Amino acid sequence: MEVKLDKQYPLDVDAARAWALLCDLKATAACMPGAEITEQLSETSYKGGVKVKVGPAVAQFGGTVDVLEKSDAERKVVMLGKGADKGGSSASMDLTATIVPDPANSAHCILNGSAAVIVNGKFAQFGGRMMVQVSEMILGQFVENFRQTALAMPGGAAAAPAAAGAPPMDAPAAALKPQVAGEINGLAIFWALVKGWFSGLFGKRA
Repeated sequence: MEVKLDKQYPLDVDAARAWALLCDLKATAACMPGAEITEQLSETSYKGGVKVKVGPAVAQFGGTVDVLEKSDAERKVVMLGKGADKGGSSASMDLTATIVPDPANSAHCILNGSAAVIVNGKFAQFGGRMMVQVSEMILGQFVENFRQTALAMPGGAAAAPAAAGAPPMDAPAAALKPQVAGEINGLAIFWALVKGWFSGLFGKRA
């Protein structure tokens, strides 16, 4: 099953700092609840994992992330992530992320994200609509963590060397790692979806 997402997220942080953070894949992964980069395989390939918690059960997905394209001039990065768990479920995501300055405010920017997600196995049983809702909730958590981490970085001028292709900021990224849950809480997400469904149902009846 394939799900496509095309989202825009306004950020109250300048484009230079947002791009510097996006260039650091380890720091960016730390903004995603449950995600972690565990090993750098090459200059453009990384190994990592994601934890998903549903009640007392915790599922561990392992996989790789490859940076297919990176443009400092356009502030654009294209990545391909693939992963699987021991139960036979698998997922892949083709993601294009771009940082665009806000024309109305130089201290703000916009994070554009376009992704195609393909899931197989038990997670495909949820259906496309629920997968989109879950994906949007997780992305919302990621964007908030990304925003907080970018705001905690040095000013735009200090971030410019990283945006120009300097080595990843591993030490600062570790210090600025956001306080997020150790895994994605699937039960909490599901309960939020159920409440949203009931709210919509009663709202239509009203």
